[in-house]
Amino acid sequence: MEMRRLGRSEIMVSPLCFGGNVFGWTADEATSFALLDAFVGAGFNFIDTADVYSAWAPGHKGGESETIIGRWLKTRGNRDKVVIATKFGWEMGPGRKGLSKAYMREAIEASLQRLQTDYIDLYQSHVDDADTPQAETLAGYAELIKAGKVRAIGASNFTAQRLADALAVSAKEGLPRYESLQPLYNLYDREVFEAELAPFCRANGVGVINYYSLAAGFLTGKYRSTQDLEGRARGQRVGKYLDERGLRILAALDAVSRELGATPAQVAIAWLISRPEITAPIASATSLAQFADFAPAARLKLDAGALARLDEASRWDRKAGA
Repeated sequence: MEMRRLGRSEIMVSPLCFGGNVFGWTADEATSFALLDAFVGAGFNFIDTADVYSAWAPGHKGGESETIIGRWLKTRGNRDKVVIATKFGWEMGPGRKGLSKAYMREAIEASLQRLQTDYIDLYQSHVDDADTPQAETLAGYAELIKAGKVRAIGASNFTAQRLADALAVSAKEGLPRYESLQPLYNLYDREVFEAELAPFCRANGVGVINYYSLAAGFLTGKYRSTQDLEGRARGQRVGKYLDERGLRILAALDAVSRELGATPAQVAIAWLISRPEITAPIASATSLAQFADFAPAARLKLDAGALARLDEASRWDRKAGA
């Protein structure tokens, strides 16, 4: 499998990243182990999680995903075969949030313990923190890299301006720079990323590992009416996609997937992989069948005609009904 360099770091990752938000939430430990085994067995090596996953679930406090990944790593003995990315900064409880150096030291020790490893390949700022100077955050990362606890750093949910500011601080102060960005991006959600973030990342060699690659499942084609959303965990998130533009995108996915003998999910992810700014789209699954549905996307090549049809159907400057 073709591996891709993450930003300007020395880390090489597969063109598809497994999203660990489901581990311990909608996928129990046994299912999570099976999914991780299948993912690595298919030749992929990149796993993304966060300390806060899955604090939103009833009875959870965060750390569930990292804990399961840690148990899997220990059981399989394959730490050096995978690239582990995690994040900190999202609120975990009173006084446990933000990107201060002091909290970073606390957060990483907790993540290392849960992950049962002595280093994290990609440590990311989960959300921007306007109350902490970027120089402080980056200096904290420098300490972790020097201590061998982190290999590279990334940002998640940053605006183009804040990412530019961070890179300027890194260059001026001789501090580590964000090698990756984790934004929302898929065939439907294009505008925010493409307007400013994409050109900036391309120009500055920042890798992109986008989340919601399948728009919370909408781009798999299984949600085509409001009736399809009833009783679904992600129904509320998916509902916003059921407009004229969304249905136009599904029609294009249907057409291209029929021609290629693929599935809509595979085509939607292959479109992302083909984008010059994208290093590895993040996708998750709660069953082996779901994983099997999108995994072949890493080897699916879309020709110019297919790409043009998908681009036209999903154009974000074309309002629904136009």
